[in-house]
Amino acid sequence: MAYKDLQEFLRELEKKGELRRIATRLDPYLEVAEITDRVSKKFGPALLFENVGNSRFPVLTNAFGSYTRMHMALSCESLEALASEITEFLEIEKPTGIIKKLKLLPKLARMANIFPKEVGSGPCQEVVLTGDDVDLSIMPVLTTWPGDAGPFITLPGVITKNPETGKRNLGMYRMQVFDKKTTGMHWHRHKGGAYHYHLAEKLGKRLEMAVCIGPDPAVTYAATAPLPDELDEMLFAGFLRRSPVELVKCKTVDIEVPANAQFVLEGYVEPKERRREGPFGDHTGYYSLADDYPVFHVTALTHRRDAIYPATLVGPPPMEDCFMGKTTERLFLPLIKKQLPEIMDMSLPLEGVFHNLCFVSIDKRYPGQAKKVMYALWGMGQMMFTKIIVVVDKNVNVQNTSEVLWRLGNNVDPRRDVVMVDGPLDALDHASPLAFYGGKMGIDATKKGPEDGHHRPWPASLRMSPEVVARIDAVWGELGL
Repeated sequence: MAYKDLQEFLRELEKKGELRRIATRLDPYLEVAEITDRVSKKFGPALLFENVGNSRFPVLTNAFGSYTRMHMALSCESLEALASEITEFLEIEKPTGIIKKLKLLPKLARMANIFPKEVGSGPCQEVVLTGDDVDLSIMPVLTTWPGDAGPFITLPGVITKNPETGKRNLGMYRMQVFDKKTTGMHWHRHKGGAYHYHLAEKLGKRLEMAVCIGPDPAVTYAATAPLPDELDEMLFAGFLRRSPVELVKCKTVDIEVPANAQFVLEGYVEPKERRREGPFGDHTGYYSLADDYPVFHVTALTHRRDAIYPATLVGPPPMEDCFMGKTTERLFLPLIKKQLPEIMDMSLPLEGVFHNLCFVSIDKRYPGQAKKVMYALWGMGQMMFTKIIVVVDKNVNVQNTSEVLWRLGNNVDPRRDVVMVDGPLDALDHASPLAFYGGKMGIDATKKGPEDGHHRPWPASLRMSPEVVARIDAVWGELGL
């Protein structure tokens, strides 16, 4: 069932032993981050820091930092089961017969209860600060790495509307706090919010926007999900939580925000206005370099009286964001398999920080099929950013990085099996000579035969006979090993 708010989610985490309270007084400059990093690397609990700097608000970190907590956040027993539901949700077809119509009724009943619902008031506006009272420093915003240009808001739900159609977008883009009333808006050109800003600039208009910090966990995850452009993330969040997201009108801008959020920042970005933002210690494990980005002017800061400030720490994996990324991998794999049915499984290993590495196992049936899969993946949504794709046979466990590397070393002839192409890259890729664009590599690590131009015998990999495995399984308990 849906969590009413972040507080209810934390109560559930604490009841399950997944939350640790920290009463020691700590500095938001680096100290909270260092503790979070150590706990993340040990796959430890969510952390609630109750005494941070001069702020009266506690800080929550690592709330999504395990598969258990991701399951709890999305109210699901398994990601595979939820993935099947999401596929059905995104692919509801018009029924053509009475039987199909009857089968569709349960899906439609669920759909009827997921549309966002506007309410007259909400906890996020229990305290309203406008004009000269706006002061971002009341929030315990963290500085997470010593080379960071300042404190950054790292779990913001940024809400904009298409200035031409009014369609809403919810995304997550880091925000460097410049002063009491302004922040950076680090959205990459490929993202929905950046597209809305692009349209507003063409019209010569400022773009109104709002930032929700600490809504319920389904809304936070929805802000990160790679959804089709036409799908409202608030609708998707309603599907995940099995009840509507309640929205309340902002005080100073024409935007609706989750009524249960901890903090809301209202404001706008002006056309053509840029300010130097960064560096920032990013999820790649490197500092993303300073560059010019739009400036967000805050016209109102509203919050709950009992607000909790949620933050995430990104850096060398494993980190909290790895589990959010792996969740996306599991949830959206069925949609990829709909387009490429030969795919058996796919892994975006933690070491690849989402966009550098992709391992794919396929049911190979004809020569060139591995390359066909590579090219198709590079043409699918955010998979376009993937820098290196490795394709293996269906019997290879792509979730086991060691096994993939073993097959890679044994099965590849570099001259024959490696393809190099050019295309879009993630904005945080620092290795390419040009920003946003550069080389990609595909590696065919499947078994080869005469049809692939390989006329030498291909040896079988080592595997014990099933009969011996079964006999040893039967006596294993007696061996004391």
